[in-house]
Amino acid sequence: MLTTIGFDADDTLWQNEEFFRLTQERFMSLLADHAAPEHLAERLEAAERRNLGHYGFGVKGFTLSMIETAIEVTEGRVPAKVIGELIAAGREMLEHPIRLLPHARATVTALAADYRVVLITKGDLLDQERKLAQSGLGDLFDAVEIVSHKTEAAYRAIFARHGTGADQAMMVGNSLKSDVIPALEAGAWGVHVPHGLTWALEAAEPPANHRRFHELPHLGALPDLVESLKPARNP
Repeated sequence: MLTTIGFDADDTLWQNEEFFRLTQERFMSLLADHAAPEHLAERLEAAERRNLGHYGFGVKGFTLSMIETAIEVTEGRVPAKVIGELIAAGREMLEHPIRLLPHARATVTALAADYRVVLITKGDLLDQERKLAQSGLGDLFDAVEIVSHKTEAAYRAIFARHGTGADQAMMVGNSLKSDVIPALEAGAWGVHVPHGLTWALEAAEPPANHRRFHELPHLGALPDLVESLKPARNP
């Protein structure tokens, strides 16, 4: 029996990745005289991978990775003005207004009437709190968990703390790697709602043969899926 539904935040309930892509384009434009765009993209991705363990997920780590890459590709000759523009770009990302994705408010509102709903997101604590406050969805959630990493152990602990265990829980999100696969490993349902843009570090193969895996075309289809999982009543 399903009792608890976890929702990812970035690119599940509101736009996020598009702002990273726009800032990355700005980064490549600023360094166009020093390296080709595809080379800059590769070097930036490599820096992000290296730095995840130091800075975690989010805008601050991304900004530091841009600065590090700029120093590397220019062999330390990057102008201070460019560094200043990268810092300003990161600050703009942290101040960008929240834009809810289609069906986000209606879906969370509908399911909150009958289930425990929990926001489970990773990233910078202050930035995630800001986005949730601006989204207007905060009052709909029974609990909010901002974690460093989404792992099987994390999902087990969260669904035990805020529900009746992972086997009676569902996790919904746009990332197969973070939202779906570890939730399935914990024993929950995993629901993938693809977003048009996906960060390379979140790429994974869909667990298509898992009996608790579902993929939906959009968040608005979630209430019908949840309804279909209810146990059949005896005649």
